[in-house]
Amino acid sequence: MDQIRLKNYRCFRDEQTARLAPLTLLVGENSTGKTSFLAMVRVLWDIAYLHRIPDFKEDPYDLGSFDEIAHYRGGKGGRANTFEAGFGPMRTYIRPQYKSTKVHPKDSGNFSVTFGRMGTVPVPERRYFSRGEIWADENFKQGGQQRCRIGTSRGSWDIRSVVGKDTPLDLAQYMIRPLFYFFRYYRAVRDEDEENKFVPVGDSPEITRGDLEKIEQLTRLGFGAGRNRPYASAPVRSKPRRTYDPARSSPDPEGDHVPMYLASLYFQNKKKWETLKNQLGDFGKTAGLFDDITIKQLGRRESDPFQVQVKKSSGRHIGPWRNVIDVGYGVSQVLPLLTELLRPNAPPIFLLQQPEVHLHPSAQAALGSLFCEVSRPNRQLIVETHSDHILDRVRMDIRDGRGKLKPADVSILFFERGDLDVTIHSLRLDENGNILNAPDSYRRFFMEEMTRSLG
Repeated sequence: MDQIRLKNYRCFRDEQTARLAPLTLLVGENSTGKTSFLAMVRVLWDIAYLHRIPDFKEDPYDLGSFDEIAHYRGGKGGRANTFEAGFGPMRTYIRPQYKSTKVHPKDSGNFSVTFGRMGTVPVPERRYFSRGEIWADENFKQGGQQRCRIGTSRGSWDIRSVVGKDTPLDLAQYMIRPLFYFFRYYRAVRDEDEENKFVPVGDSPEITRGDLEKIEQLTRLGFGAGRNRPYASAPVRSKPRRTYDPARSSPDPEGDHVPMYLASLYFQNKKKWETLKNQLGDFGKTAGLFDDITIKQLGRRESDPFQVQVKKSSGRHIGPWRNVIDVGYGVSQVLPLLTELLRPNAPPIFLLQQPEVHLHPSAQAALGSLFCEVSRPNRQLIVETHSDHILDRVRMDIRDGRGKLKPADVSILFFERGDLDVTIHSLRLDENGNILNAPDSYRRFFMEEMTRSLG
């Protein structure tokens, strides 16, 4: 995702466009919509790539019902009847049977969705995909009506089989039958025995095979990109335990699954365990938290309980192994994030809330460097933070040329509160790590703090 668009969503009334980069930092005062922003990133991914009904109350985000999510304008303005969001570009993916198809690297599209209400629940009413001059627009209304319309520069056409007043289709069916399914109608049209499934809209001409071949390109957008959902972390992670019982555990926002994941690598895949263990140790040393980490078995069988232990050394003195519960809360709070960031087959997007919780300033700065190291175009980090130490370390690493990130690979989104609204400012860095195009309110806050500190 390179860009997010929001309108009438929570505290964002007017349309907001925010630039995303391999590393995006969300900064601003409390209650300015940063968590709502993260939640919408995951919702858009679910709808565009997984074609699933979005859940605005799924952990770690609980945004409430439609009335809590749609923007309230105050006074006579009342509450918005709908809210909108979108992103771009939507990356192109060539399915195996079309590997010979030539696609330009910039061959990508855009996606947007409009939300209405179904009772008290916000649900998608419209999905829109576009790529250059070609587009597809799918509408769903309460009562079971659905319309799917496709178009090129020559005109637009409705897909006959989903057109009409008596088209029963519940929301679940709507979401699992994505817009791309019109491709099967393209195949039907090529069969001379099939009647034309496409109805011209207005003065549009009859659809041609050339139109369909253009529109077929939309079917390549998004396929395969949604196998891994974005990883969303909670602002406070799980409490450490002295002893763990082996169990299967799927990823969760608070990191309860991480000890079991580490133990599974330790017992079942020594090579991957050694790689991850060394990476965790490298960060631990840099941050001053620990030098090594291990899994201690409390029995002979893999199913027996285990402990997570770390040790710290000083010069020639090697410290003892200590249970993670005995070495300070910072280690247990950062370990889930480190594991998710460094594990093999990591998801394409990380949505991190306040990763600096319980960390000393030097460890917060080290976390900023780690973000620069692991961020790349196919692994985006979107980080909500209140830490100047993380922000300053990112700026210095860009200035000093550490890692592979360039200034354009970092976006700083500053959330500025107005009356009842919030404005998102997309800030950039120059080669010296200076923040560009910052509004006066951003400069004012940091200058006032600096002036006060200097007396």
